[in-house]
Amino acid sequence: MQRFLLICDLKDEPEAIQAYVECHQAVDPEILESIRLAGIIGMSIYRWKNRLSMILEADDDFSFEKKAALDNANPKVQEWEAFLGQYQTNLPGTPLNWRWALCVKIFEYKNV
Repeated sequence: MQRFLLICDLKDEPEAIQAYVECHQAVDPEILESIRLAGIIGMSIYRWKNRLSMILEADDDFSFEKKAALDNANPKVQEWEAFLGQYQTNLPGTPLNWRWALCVKIFEYKNV
């Protein structure tokens, strides 16, 4: 299994933040199926103010390139991403229309 942490910023507007949160209360089953087909086993999104953190757990065959290809071929996912994009903004230092940025793990502790 692979685990990733990604971050994203929402527009710093209470309405945008609330709308984004509400969209995730009942995600369309087609979107959930696209996540599963990409090899994602678990996904959690956390929020602090307008900063989002996503923990993504995936099978060993998962790659972001494979997920992007599947997403680009799925009109429902494209619609979902465009809809969510109205609430998101660029992270500092990222290219235009950049959404989720992959974080680099610098520490891990396991009590084994």
